Amino acid sequence: MDNKQLEDFIRPLGEGLDVKTGKQFCEVTLPADKLHSFAQLMKENGQLKFNFLFCLTGVDYGDSLGVVYHLRSTEFNHTIVLKTKTSDRVNPVLDSVTDLWHTADFHEREVFDLLGIKFNNHPDLRRLFMEDSAGYPLRKDYVDEINIVTK
Repeated sequence: MDNKQLEDFIRPLGEGLDVKTGKQFCEVTLPADKLHSFAQLMKENGQLKFNFLFCLTGVDYGDSLGVVYHLRSTEFNHTIVLKTKTSDRVNPVLDSVTDLWHTADFHEREVFDLLGIKFNNHPDLRRLFMEDSAGYPLRKDYVDEINIVTK
């Protein structure tokens, strides 16, 4: 399917979805509470078969924290982007997708380590790089007193 066909196919699959075709990918923005079930549908639907999570990125939007998932079907050679976010900057929590794609394991740990987003049902959620550090260095409100990094 091309991006427009993906958009047309995905649009009726769920309420609360913002589906649009970008310059490069079909993008679906969805509420955090629908992320896991929708991701599972994207993987298991016989016409989509998004069996490969090739990128998972955490984002600090300023007023909210989010995650962007790039999925590819190796069988059909199409790609989709899922986006979700939470406005809770104090205790940000999203559902893990490690049970769907094992590649999410270290990606989610990295997002947790650098942005502080916790993932429900992650099998081993602990810091990767910043074990002895307080705070989350990729947040826009992070202050580095030692290195004095400013905008």
